[in-house]
Amino acid sequence: MKHKSLLSAVLAAIMLLVTFCSCDIADFFEETTSDFTPDMYVHFLDVGQGDSIFIELPTGKTMLIDAGENYHGEAIISYISDRGYDKIDYLVGTHPHSDHIGSMAYIVRNFKIGSVYLPKVTSNTVMYEKLLEAVEKKNRKVKNGRAGITIAKDEEKDFSAKIIAPVEINEKNLNNSSVMIIIDYKESTFLFTGDAEKEELKTVKADVTADVLKVGHHGSRNANPEFFLKKVSPQIAVISCGVDNDYGHPHKETLKYLEKLNCEVYRTDKDGTVTVYTDGEKLGVDTGGQVMERAK
Repeated sequence: MKHKSLLSAVLAAIMLLVTFCSCDIADFFEETTSDFTPDMYVHFLDVGQGDSIFIELPTGKTMLIDAGENYHGEAIISYISDRGYDKIDYLVGTHPHSDHIGSMAYIVRNFKIGSVYLPKVTSNTVMYEKLLEAVEKKNRKVKNGRAGITIAKDEEKDFSAKIIAPVEINEKNLNNSSVMIIIDYKESTFLFTGDAEKEELKTVKADVTADVLKVGHHGSRNANPEFFLKKVSPQIAVISCGVDNDYGHPHKETLKYLEKLNCEVYRTDKDGTVTVYTDGEKLGVDTGGQVMERAK
């Protein structure tokens, strides 16, 4: 009987201990691994060898930076609509090259838009002229996308979206007139560099330190010098480029520099549409998103 009583006592003690430990462990587990609730989503759309970034801002508004080639408009609009939006509040064309603003006129004609930002450059391409015509028909005026412009700001939410370049216009190389945008939301910072190359990057006076970097010019070596990437020092880098593209993007040098920084690298040619989301403090990444198919 003594042994049986002792065994019962031991078992009771173990169960009591497990109960207390289970509570403590559960509490600890919940505290350290609980999911966060994001309210800002940055979608690096898979438009092949081009750029298009759709951003759901923490203010409830939206931004579209670039719009891929001239056959991506329908798919981009569909993507935005599927996310529950019927308006692009801030539309930004980084520079007038077809792989960046190719579908922008189509989007302006077929979707509600708010403010439009473009660099003040001279371009007489039919594509660019059609974009300006579409904006005019919507009774909108193009705003000068230049360093020092604040696109949006919400002090209560600790949010801002600012243009930090171009500082000066380079008509000979439109890549070096790219609109560069930095978005700050609480403790998280996103940097979008368009196709800005070394020449333009050297003129930027703003702090470019960022948690998330849209790698410049599809990963080109000219747009991602080591000195600049070190300044940015991103945790996450996203490269928008096409599968087996003719330019060899991303270049090996760029990948090498990013590897030195120990940051996570995502590529639309391998990962499809990449979405980075945040609550302003923590960051998360989804890959394998929708490919923006060509319009039929």
